[in-house]
Amino acid sequence: MTTATTAGSIGDASLADHAFPPDEGEERRGLFYPLGRWVPATGKLHEIAPGVFWLRMPLPMSLDHINLWVLDDGDGWAIVDTGLNTEESKSAWRDLLAGPLAGKPIRRVIVTHYHPDHLGLAGWLTHKSGAPLVMARTEYLMARMLTLDIADAPPEQVVDFYRAAGWPDASLDAFRGRGWGRFALAVSRLPSSFLRMAEGDVLRIGGRAWRVVVGRGHTPEHVCLVADEDGLMIAGDQVLPRITSNVSVYSTEPEADPLGDWLASIEKLRSLDHGLYVFPAHNEPFRGLHARLNQLEADHHRKLDALEIFIAEPKRVFDCFEVLFRRAIGEGDMMAATGEALAHLHYLERRGRAVRERTGGVDWFRAA
Repeated sequence: MTTATTAGSIGDASLADHAFPPDEGEERRGLFYPLGRWVPATGKLHEIAPGVFWLRMPLPMSLDHINLWVLDDGDGWAIVDTGLNTEESKSAWRDLLAGPLAGKPIRRVIVTHYHPDHLGLAGWLTHKSGAPLVMARTEYLMARMLTLDIADAPPEQVVDFYRAAGWPDASLDAFRGRGWGRFALAVSRLPSSFLRMAEGDVLRIGGRAWRVVVGRGHTPEHVCLVADEDGLMIAGDQVLPRITSNVSVYSTEPEADPLGDWLASIEKLRSLDHGLYVFPAHNEPFRGLHARLNQLEADHHRKLDALEIFIAEPKRVFDCFEVLFRRAIGEGDMMAATGEALAHLHYLERRGRAVRERTGGVDWFRAA
């Protein structure tokens, strides 16, 4: 398979980019980027492989974009991931549905996992088009649960979770003052039913067979789609080329071992062809799957080794931020930092490399 390099059309309208960029490529840190640093303009379609269109949508955060995928499904379209529930993204979708995608209906809306930047407009698109939502069961149920979990303040059990991590009293007080249920604000109303996809299923879209490969750790049942015959992989957040996906422990499952799941998934994904053209949710499409898996694995093991040395004397989760992160952690990042630090500490504890003792409602970890 080679990337198309001539102008193309979708339905009744020409591609907004008019001409594809040259496929010169660029090698960085052991990975090969066939399009180099080039990316399509926000809300515009680019045919990156026959029948596979790359779409970028904005995110109102430091990670300012998400890559979505529109697949030619013969007499219709299949959409993979949807973007955040914002007016800016809705406006971009309206332009697409009235323009390049107007010639054929949306047949299905596929979501790789439940995070709002992927799921945010899934309900809006399915209600608008009548297409079914296609997700892994655990991801759909997680999303439905979180959309209903709304309160004026966080439950005291959740406050206790962050107290155990060593949060200062001022941070806990500020946390209590926030509303609870921000997830529901970031996603449109979900449909009351869905079509399930699971490990090993094959989705036939436009004459191409996409095999469902499940990864874990970032979320419980994250779906990747692999077209083995064509050498393509829609990776979601399971494999990103230049950033590392968040792997966290949350208050809903306080004793989880998501880093163990993540590293096991890396080993599982090594069974895939190293030559796949990988379409990630963030950054640029690349080749070099195994090289990136090796980098991700090595990065976590470096952090684990440094953390094990750091907790030679007992430390709280809050104390471990300095060894795991390369920047100061402000109030807005405390929850994410706590989840990631706990994931690494739990990994060490589960494997006999650390022990934990609770004193006065606060957990102290030390190397075993």
